[in-house]
Amino acid sequence: MIRLNRTEVFLLVIDVQEKLLPVIDQRESLVQNIERLIRGAGVLDVPVLTTEQYVKGLGRSVEPIRTALAQTAAQSPIEKVAFSAWGSAEFQTELRLLHRKHAVVAGIEAHVCVYQTVADLLKNGFGVTVVDDAVSSRTPRNQQIGVRRMLQEGALLTSTEMVLFELAGTSGTDEFRAISRLVK
Repeated sequence: MIRLNRTEVFLLVIDVQEKLLPVIDQRESLVQNIERLIRGAGVLDVPVLTTEQYVKGLGRSVEPIRTALAQTAAQSPIEKVAFSAWGSAEFQTELRLLHRKHAVVAGIEAHVCVYQTVADLLKNGFGVTVVDDAVSSRTPRNQQIGVRRMLQEGALLTSTEMVLFELAGTSGTDEFRAISRLVK
């Protein structure tokens, strides 16, 4: 049985960008859930890494994500051109500096950049939990296939609310109250 521990995980947000988001299925709830994850990570002191794919063509991370990142003192997004974030030397360097071995993953597209990143993280000894309601693709079918492949390769599956409460661990604390406000 694997239980997530906030001292061992990091949040990875993949490619939620201006020119890609408008064609993504369930984009409003996707962005809302990723914002919750980022803000929850801030409350729980969980590091956040973000990536941006081919910024020249796809633009920066969308405004709500940039705002949430700025309010949690997260690092600037890592620019990449490989579909897998693992293909970025900067990404690998940031991973080493975190000293954490389990990624909680959100972003787009589930069947391309998210899948390839998750597969590479698993292949390189990281644990991975995919946040099902915080990953999407242009079509529901591609999202489903991407998630299924990640699970087949060893990733775990969770939801936004489930992972935030799992990382909070107990009720009756200021952190719990802050997480409760985020998910309402």
